[in-house]
Amino acid sequence: QVQLVESGGGLVQGGGSLRLSCAASGDRFTDYQMAWLRQAPGKERELVAGITFSSEKSYYADFVKGRFTISRDNAKNMVYLQMNDLKPEDTAVYYCAASKNVLLIVIQTPTARSYDYWGQGTQVTVSK
Repeated sequence: QVQLVESGGGLVQGGGSLRLSCAASGDRFTDYQMAWLRQAPGKERELVAGITFSSEKSYYADFVKGRFTISRDNAKNMVYLQMNDLKPEDTAVYYCAASKNVLLIVIQTPTARSYDYWGQGTQVTVSK
């Protein structure tokens, strides 16, 4: 199975930007659809963005559309989340996630529960 390690979190002022990275190992990377999830204190884990095996299609939650961009580099086994115009409500632990479900995004609307593997998470804190 795939192992995932996130990096790039930190403290940023509102309106600022961060780029999260996720390194995958242990299994063939192109067998997995990838995603970023997040969980704020006292809230359920939610899907932020997802991307298909070879970046053909992507999916974004309404609350990040136009601000965040997910991408992947299959040659490097990496997934990225570029986050712009950050808001205090974006404060959360961000998790890289993976699924072998070929129907996600293409046919099935993904949710946080669609992904079977997660990393340990990286904290993003946005100040006012």
